[in-house]
Amino acid sequence: VRSYLFGELLAAHEGLQPGSDFDSETLFLGCVLHDLGAGTAAAGKERFEVEGADLAAKLLTEQGCDRAVVDAVWEAIALHSSFGIAQRRGPICYLVNGGVGIDFGRNADFIDEQAAAAIHARYPRLSMAKSLMDAIAAQAQRSPEAALPYTMAGEALRERLDGGITRLEQMAALGRWGA
Repeated sequence: VRSYLFGELLAAHEGLQPGSDFDSETLFLGCVLHDLGAGTAAAGKERFEVEGADLAAKLLTEQGCDRAVVDAVWEAIALHSSFGIAQRRGPICYLVNGGVGIDFGRNADFIDEQAAAAIHARYPRLSMAKSLMDAIAAQAQRSPEAALPYTMAGEALRERLDGGITRLEQMAALGRWGA
């Protein structure tokens, strides 16, 4: 939910209008479902981003969502950790990627302290970076296909096995919101 709220703040900061430039509900779905592939419902046979996108698409299709929404959410989730690509795939991909990044303190300078405090009070971080990296590394350990070299999951697993703490956790700890 924090990623969604940060995505909405990013949209406002960038002058993007809900309803005309992007659909807020589609953004919400992309943000709240973006890490499904790191959970136990994922088979661990592919990159967590792709498995998460597939799980989200299945859920949304079963719930009767429009095909365009399902496709937009799938793409945003599949690319949410692909900086430099997501920004070029339209507003939903851009805002999901940006909201997730801001949740880690990346490019968060424009968020005012009052808004950040309200979001974190309502949706506390709860050691988010460590918990997420634990889940991604566990999913990556299930099969080589889930932890290809130089992917986020592959690097998280390698870093866990090499020294325990991942670069992403280190960055989050030093970032604006802390770990």
